[in-house]
Amino acid sequence: MTTDSGRPLRADARRNREKILSAAVRVFAEDGLDAHLERIAKEAGVGSGTLYRNFPTREVLIEAAYRSELTRLCEATPDLLAALPPREALRAWMGRFIDYAHAKLGMAEALRAVVDSGVNPYAHSQELIMTALTSLLNAAAAAGTVRTDIDATDLFAALTGIALASGKPEQRKQAERLLDLTLDGLRYGVTG
Repeated sequence: MTTDSGRPLRADARRNREKILSAAVRVFAEDGLDAHLERIAKEAGVGSGTLYRNFPTREVLIEAAYRSELTRLCEATPDLLAALPPREALRAWMGRFIDYAHAKLGMAEALRAVVDSGVNPYAHSQELIMTALTSLLNAAAAAGTVRTDIDATDLFAALTGIALASGKPEQRKQAERLLDLTLDGLRYGVTG
């Protein structure tokens, strides 16, 4: 992560930025457009000046919080594949997708305000998600643990449906069962 001048952020500044983004996702998901930036700063454990230095407007903060969640989801792929067998990595990523979708749905009102301001926070979202899903599916197919006739767009549609039907925190157990059912369906036709 770098500053506007291209210099790398100090470790403490990077941590503060990450804490602000994490708090922003929670607060915007809970309060929508009524979220107070001072509350976000307080929950992040930083002063208002630190928040405004990093995110001069509400719209910039909302967009950055959404993109941070997307980046966290997609950048987890290589680590999951390095730490787990491919099928387990895919399942772990699917659970993270539900977390991402929950944050996105919770921030929907705030994200609409960003779109209304002329910024498209979703510009590369689907491309990044498809790249991550394709990598996970290819690894699992190469390991012989998922069928090869399913592509990332199919699984993305299934995951989106699960997120919309069971994406609320109180529905997490149902979402987990549906994720397991979906993963079981990916095994159909796999031999061995």
